[in-house]
Amino acid sequence: MITLPWWIYLLVAGIVGSGVMMVQTGKKERKMQQFYIEREGQVFIERIKYEREKRKQQTEEDNTPVKGNTTVAH
Repeated sequence: MITLPWWIYLLVAGIVGSGVMMVQTGKKERKMQQFYIEREGQVFIERIKYEREKRKQQTEEDNTPVKGNTTVAH
């Protein structure tokens, strides 16, 4: 093994450690981003379902036949 000053080994160890931490942090960030993307997608899907139900109810109300005068005189 080549004899180098001790601080060179320390420097190389620091670079390797920094690289490992960078990879771990990148994985965590991707997981967090995926979680938020899925959550926002779920909110979007729920909003679409709500709008469909709302439109469906409106069309059902618009399509109900009117049968003469249904008011009751008191």
